[in-house]
Amino acid sequence: MQSDTPDEDRSRTLTLEAYADTFVPGEKRAPDDRAIAGAASGPGAVAAGALELLETPATGVADGLGDLARALNGHAQKYAAEHDLVIDPSVPAFVALSFADRTAVVTGLIAPDHPEKDIWILAALFCFMAFDTAAHMHTVDALAAGHPGLTAMGFAPPDADGLWRFPDYSYGRQLASVHPDTTPAGDPG
Repeated sequence: MQSDTPDEDRSRTLTLEAYADTFVPGEKRAPDDRAIAGAASGPGAVAAGALELLETPATGVADGLGDLARALNGHAQKYAAEHDLVIDPSVPAFVALSFADRTAVVTGLIAPDHPEKDIWILAALFCFMAFDTAAHMHTVDALAAGHPGLTAMGFAPPDADGLWRFPDYSYGRQLASVHPDTTPAGDPG
């Protein structure tokens, strides 16, 4: 559930984008982009739709994203205080950190002994899924739109009818014999 004010919405969005960018970094969308640190060339999790996937009700985390962003900024403020860092007040605390400092905060949050690790790891998995699988989109639509993760991995496009067929086997060779009870549609008998 989104927050009630534009400032809270902006803070939530920037914070979650910065979190996603920490796991699958990408290039800045514009020179003044603060959420994406620009730690890698090419598109990363944000361009791949991490925020859209996190906001999908099926993830089970959508309603808590405002709380998650506030908690992440709280952890960033604590980290900044412990390391004598000055936080730019014009952006959320996590966004104000350098990429290295963001990574340090996240490393602590997903550590095996951190009491909140489960939620931070779950949110991170959705960021990876957005890039690796375009889980928030139909695969055909994602490929047609040039989804950055699927494109980077060289995901094969479907046939003209939107279905995938591998007449020469997806690995370029047959890995196993077809079971004798397999139907013509490929279903097990």
